[in-house]
Amino acid sequence: MATVSRVVVIGWDAAPPAQLLNEWLEELPNLRRLVNQGVAGRLRSSDPPITVPAWTCMVSSKNPGQLGFYGFRNRRIGEYDGQWIATSAAVRANRLWDILSAARKRCAVFNVPQTYPVKPVNGVLISSFLTPSTDSEYTYPPELKLEIDRIADGYIIDCHNFRTDDKQRLLEQIYQITNKRFTVAKYLMEREPWDFFMMVYMGPDRIQHGFWKYCDPQHRKFQRDNLFQGAILDYYEHLDDQLGELADIAGDDAVIIVVSDHGAKRMEGSFNVNDWLIQEGLLTLKQPIDGPVKFSADLVDWCQTVAWAWGGYYSRVFMNVQGREPHGIVAMEDYERVRDELIRRLTQIKDDQGRIMHTRALRPQELFSGPYVDEASDLLVYFDDLYWRAGQNIGNDTVYDFDTEVGPDDAVHDYDGVFVMARPGEQKGQRIAGLHLMDVAPTVLKLMGVEVPSDFEGHSLI
Repeated sequence: MATVSRVVVIGWDAAPPAQLLNEWLEELPNLRRLVNQGVAGRLRSSDPPITVPAWTCMVSSKNPGQLGFYGFRNRRIGEYDGQWIATSAAVRANRLWDILSAARKRCAVFNVPQTYPVKPVNGVLISSFLTPSTDSEYTYPPELKLEIDRIADGYIIDCHNFRTDDKQRLLEQIYQITNKRFTVAKYLMEREPWDFFMMVYMGPDRIQHGFWKYCDPQHRKFQRDNLFQGAILDYYEHLDDQLGELADIAGDDAVIIVVSDHGAKRMEGSFNVNDWLIQEGLLTLKQPIDGPVKFSADLVDWCQTVAWAWGGYYSRVFMNVQGREPHGIVAMEDYERVRDELIRRLTQIKDDQGRIMHTRALRPQELFSGPYVDEASDLLVYFDDLYWRAGQNIGNDTVYDFDTEVGPDDAVHDYDGVFVMARPGEQKGQRIAGLHLMDVAPTVLKLMGVEVPSDFEGHSLI
């Protein structure tokens, strides 16, 4: 198959396939045109299916056990409270633009997660929402920063707070940031020489977390005829307009790929996993807690604690192991027996209606391979197939909550994202199954005639 001169990857963070590839496709003419021209399907995310590590798994074709991080924050092994943030400094693997730069392909990389602090590239790079502020050095080369700020009429890193009750202000902010991204993307496409162009919009993730309950009749908080009932679809129609313009600028010789790192769906609730561990006699506090407080190692009687947990869109459950934790009580010879018992109890948890959740409590050794598997939590827990997130705070009146510790949230992550790829001159209109996000990087390299590294875990789709 002939190679192509240029590839464009447009990332829509958290874009859900059920809506974009089926329910709403007729309302999105530019995406529909790409689907009809090329191939499309559900793209299985990483485990865990969250922004970090998913985007880096995608562009490095490596699983988190090879990369060494399992979320934005990661635990320092042997410490109860110690943690570190997975910035670009944590990425040891070569990503698409590193490989393409070495092959003398010129790259334009824009807002892809885990690109701050910035590193040199053969081309230009603008870092992502993990950038501390616009006072930081967030571009390569550094002088691009002033140019971008001028082009965008004041560049903005991310929404100030997408977990807010001020929905009108949030909506305005999402559109403002999206339009600034688009203005910069057009500028880079038109002014910079490039062979590979990749950008990620974070707006889909922000609007879904902020507005899903207004748009989904199955959401437990849904109200008919509300002011924001069409907010998410309206936003995707706006993105679709921008997709069409970017595809036109890229030209007929470019392959266009639209992709998301994971999907999204309604949030049923937030399960307070540490409170549950306390109820089960597996987590013991030094003294009773009066009201909800942030979980802290200082509150725990570690000499009587078997396990504790971190919250988020999935839960990380850690066991208090002798010789590994400072005050571990689980002997190594009992480790697997205790872990199996934890799995049994976790998978029998019921929701607030008394129904047993479809909870998956997964051993990292079942999911990952590589030198960093032992740095994962002892269990990764997906409550009710991810419909319930995990709350980390303790002292709640019940194990069931319906917002998060940090504000209102309507959506959780889902296992499958979106993949659409259209090649020049093709008219396939083919739906394909079995796609994994680690297949994206080898596909791009194969398209561009660059050798695929032997340690890639994904497979080219061409």
